[in-house]
Amino acid sequence: MTEQIDMSAWQGRVDTGEGERARRWHQWVRPLAPDAPAGVALVGFACDEGVRRNQGRTGAALGPGALRRALANLAWHGDRYLHDAGDVVCADEQLETAQETFAARLARLLDEGHLPIGLGGGHEIAFASFSGLFQHLRRHCETPRIGILNLDAHLDLRHAERPSSGTPFRQIAELCERQGMPFHYCCLGVSRPNNTAALFAAADRLQVRYRLDHQVSEDPAEAEALLDRMLAEVDHLYLTLCLDVLPAGQAPGVSAPATHGVALPLVERLVRRAAASGKLRLADVAELNPRLDCDGLTARSGARLIHALLA
Repeated sequence: MTEQIDMSAWQGRVDTGEGERARRWHQWVRPLAPDAPAGVALVGFACDEGVRRNQGRTGAALGPGALRRALANLAWHGDRYLHDAGDVVCADEQLETAQETFAARLARLLDEGHLPIGLGGGHEIAFASFSGLFQHLRRHCETPRIGILNLDAHLDLRHAERPSSGTPFRQIAELCERQGMPFHYCCLGVSRPNNTAALFAAADRLQVRYRLDHQVSEDPAEAEALLDRMLAEVDHLYLTLCLDVLPAGQAPGVSAPATHGVALPLVERLVRRAAASGKLRLADVAELNPRLDCDGLTARSGARLIHALLA
């Protein structure tokens, strides 16, 4: 297991003739220092062992670097601090160790007052992210009320002998049960053809709030209302964005592309609503596979959504 801060991805256009207000992400971001002021902290989860175990198309370990490169040339608005906290790298198929390391890194960032943004990596990042948030919050409250918003074509409630990119929300549900906490899980953009009846039965048993991809597309206001009902019941929000929620034409570079999906403007609308709640404590982006990404389109879609989250 290694931890790295490599700033080489942060490069791009410099508009020298337009002054300080022409800044881009690559000009504003700084490597995280021990005494850094609280701000946004990007932290990568360079791992696709969970995707491999889930019989998906591997390559997501390259996702954090691709997301940084896609973010680098975007215009930076505002004056909050932006830090790169490096990557947690999964080595030798040690997924569980990588998740523990990532959770500890996030808990420390949260303790220091940062808003962490996880850059995946497969969706196995979700269990690590939630675990880190829980570690942080339990220092102040034994049973914190945490809501999870997952924008995803998949419920990821699979039962399996070993953790994978298909199991994180079942693992979170089991963690909540052990700790005597409610499981507040809302999944928007679910593809019925790509989730078995057993997964929908598990969702119903766990009282998951979900809407199918076509339902979100046809009635986004109803999806927002569903999200609002969950937000009213929680004090803290964890947002996780699986890029396969987007149509394959907007996100070809993922482990399992969606044939229908939810269009980028609608996903962005939901992201902005989550951020505007005032309860967001942590977010991550998962399942970017640069090996399969035509013209960097998926990475650019992910970067756009991260930008919207912070806007």
